[in-house]
Amino acid sequence: MEGLEKPADLMELTGFPKTEGGFPRRQRPTGAAGERGMEPVSGDPLLRELLRFAVRCRALALLLQAVFNLLIPDHAADAFSPPRLSEPGPADLLLERLLGGLSRWDAEHFLFIAERGYLYEHNCAFFPLYPLSLRAGAEAALWPLRRLLRLRSRLLLSAALLNSLFAILAAAALYKLGCAVLRCRRAAFLATALFCVSPANVFLAAAYSESMFCCLAFGAMWRLERGQRWRGALLFSLATGARANGVVNAGFLLYSCAKRLALRLRLRSGSLLLWKQLLSAASSAVACAGVLLPFVVFQYYAYMMFCVPNVQRAVPEPLLQLALDKGYRLAGARGAPPPWCSQRFPAVYPYIQDVYWNVGFLRYFELRQIPNFLLALPVTLLSSWAAWTYVSANPRHCLTLGLERTNSGEENKASAGFCGPAVFVYMVHATALLLLGFFCMHVQVLTRFLGSSSPILYWFSAHLLQEHEPLLWSDGTDGEPASPGGGRPGSRGDGAAANPVLRLLSRWSLLTPLSKCVLGFFLSYWLLGLLLHCNFLPWT
Repeated sequence: MEGLEKPADLMELTGFPKTEGGFPRRQRPTGAAGERGMEPVSGDPLLRELLRFAVRCRALALLLQAVFNLLIPDHAADAFSPPRLSEPGPADLLLERLLGGLSRWDAEHFLFIAERGYLYEHNCAFFPLYPLSLRAGAEAALWPLRRLLRLRSRLLLSAALLNSLFAILAAAALYKLGCAVLRCRRAAFLATALFCVSPANVFLAAAYSESMFCCLAFGAMWRLERGQRWRGALLFSLATGARANGVVNAGFLLYSCAKRLALRLRLRSGSLLLWKQLLSAASSAVACAGVLLPFVVFQYYAYMMFCVPNVQRAVPEPLLQLALDKGYRLAGARGAPPPWCSQRFPAVYPYIQDVYWNVGFLRYFELRQIPNFLLALPVTLLSSWAAWTYVSANPRHCLTLGLERTNSGEENKASAGFCGPAVFVYMVHATALLLLGFFCMHVQVLTRFLGSSSPILYWFSAHLLQEHEPLLWSDGTDGEPASPGGGRPGSRGDGAAANPVLRLLSRWSLLTPLSKCVLGFFLSYWLLGLLLHCNFLPWT
């Protein structure tokens, strides 16, 4: 089984190419993909330009959140705010001034878990991989700063550094995934440039698990596209350890198995190959179980912490008082166990979503929530439009779930771009997340929910710009953005010429209304998120 022969580092698993002398290894183009110019050439200038752009966007986000945090007083929000048990030093106070905007709202939960563990029941809504990574970064990479910064300050610094790294790796993985699925490097480049100015930007910078999840999920999707099922399953499993909605990604593995089975049935494989089909189905079942395993293990851990009598942990008095004041349930507390412990399948996660956050079908459909529905309106419209566009272009393909045999000539004709057949499973995934978020969750989280879980938001936005913006029609036909003066993108010179997003922004007055709407949505949410979220003001 490939993918198990030798361990792979994080850069390789997430789609960042192995390098020789600082440049990606040259790979041989195959089939229509190579004809479309998607083959990674040595020292891919598009990837280098994207990485530079991603680094600049991450640096600018950190700078702006610090400025907004210094200039705008924090709103007195009713959010989780545990007491600080150690006195801050001068370096702690300085770091809090510079990076304090990254610790707002749910970020407090992740930082608290990384420091104290799962002390309160409602902390179990936040999965453990990201807090563990923060703690590892604070104790290992930032160990030399232990005399200068207290643990919480090192955790906050670890979050800023790790999230920037994960967001940059996610951009590289999304570009590689776009090349494989869209079969057009120009479309993949534009979509990834849009990801760098994502409307979910603040959650890729703050101490949230979105950037880690995005990196792992996009990397897993790319590995699966390359036929590396076990590496993809491993990354999907890690993604589930970061966020609960990672369990939905098991559908990619199931669909991959279904496509292989349908292909063998079309080829009318003989009974001698029946054992191969059974082995393939069994291996897919194991891979899917691996994706679900972190969710199950974490529910078992919560059960042992809150349902089984054990030795009560030594809890500092201020944290005990917080539990009494707010009604938080402590791990290992004596008395009657919580109601979810007596369920047939005791799972703390749905219980917390139900009791603590009132999450459920149509529960958010209230008049007072209209402002939050308006916040989610742009991403809802874009995602719905994407689904309609794809189904309209491929009705038969969608009705047959992409499993029907197609004429090779027709397949090559429609294989590239957003409406290509390879996009089908990603469209189904994004539509499922859209319906789940719109009808069953706090609807304002849809922007970051879709922006960190699916590439469809970026692929479709790039598709709209390419189809309706004349300024992009002059791009080269070899799959690379055109560069005035004959220069190649990524070469030294005008960065705006190589980057289509910067090029469009520099000619804002010439853009079509649709392009202004798409870019305006991305940039306004990119900026407003930093302005509002980092000061405890309501945001998505």
